[in-house]
Amino acid sequence: MTATEQNLQVRLAKRTVGLPEDDTWRIAENPIPTPGPGEMLVANRYLSIDPAMRGWINEGRSYVEPVAIDAVMRAGAVGEVIASNNDHFPIGTHVSGLFGVQQFALSDGKGVVPVDPNLAPLPYYLATLGMPGMTAYFGLLDVGEAKAGETVVVSAAAGAVGQVVGQVAKIQGCRVVGIAGGPEKCGWVRDELGFDACIDYRNEDVRAGLKEHCPDGIHVYFDNVGGDILDLALSKLALRARVVLCGAISQYNNMQAMRGPANYMSLLVNRARMEGFVVFDYAKRYGEAAREMGEWMAQGKLQTRIDEQQGVASFPETFRKLFRGENFGKLVIRV
Repeated sequence: MTATEQNLQVRLAKRTVGLPEDDTWRIAENPIPTPGPGEMLVANRYLSIDPAMRGWINEGRSYVEPVAIDAVMRAGAVGEVIASNNDHFPIGTHVSGLFGVQQFALSDGKGVVPVDPNLAPLPYYLATLGMPGMTAYFGLLDVGEAKAGETVVVSAAAGAVGQVVGQVAKIQGCRVVGIAGGPEKCGWVRDELGFDACIDYRNEDVRAGLKEHCPDGIHVYFDNVGGDILDLALSKLALRARVVLCGAISQYNNMQAMRGPANYMSLLVNRARMEGFVVFDYAKRYGEAAREMGEWMAQGKLQTRIDEQQGVASFPETFRKLFRGENFGKLVIRV
């Protein structure tokens, strides 16, 4: 780091309806901050790009405060401590936290977790060993209560959360059916990750695919997309099925109000339940999940695919890839 270096940042310029365009954000350069007492300076190495970020820029009540106008865009990141007045995080420590879409972040250490690049590549701590992996683990096992012999269906199966959901379900002894966009993604989750089947929603009849691949109905539906796919899954529920509401990426950029499920009476007929959850509620148990998934990774039972883009300034276009279904695996930006 030299005296002339600046901190490249992406700041929120305005609220928006629909898919965020370039003018939703402002690319800024500011001086690199100096840590005060108890603080540390983190050089971000990788930024996590997640669908939840779309909700964070909306006004209104949610599980976290919205990103303020002209604030650095909130994002998970992994990086390296390069200056420190915090005894818990000496220089050279690799860490994960909500450091924002920027090259350098100042932190007092709250909510920051040390990570070990010798145990797994740094992007994995934003994927299987990070928020998407925790989301998959607790959503499937605690909320969905998936059991051996049951049929689990997961949408956005080639995404950051979906790929983990399907693999963990297989480890639990479930039959797993994915829903993804395009033959390449479907082939990967089926042939490489070991899903029993994958339905290509872009080129296949999803209703017919669910009928073919879920002859006993769906016991657990892990929903990442909402909309029409959720309605079709509801129509195929088994008795006492569980529907896990993780996300609704198909609805986030609607120009009109978000559309709810039309087939919700299937919950009554099948004595099923639909439950939403927020992964932050399980924060005290992240270590438990990371240890178990780390063991599965070491045994070759759990794979991670990373979709890596380059540079902080690429954020607006990289972010849009999520909503066009163009990402393949966990989407990150290499700083």
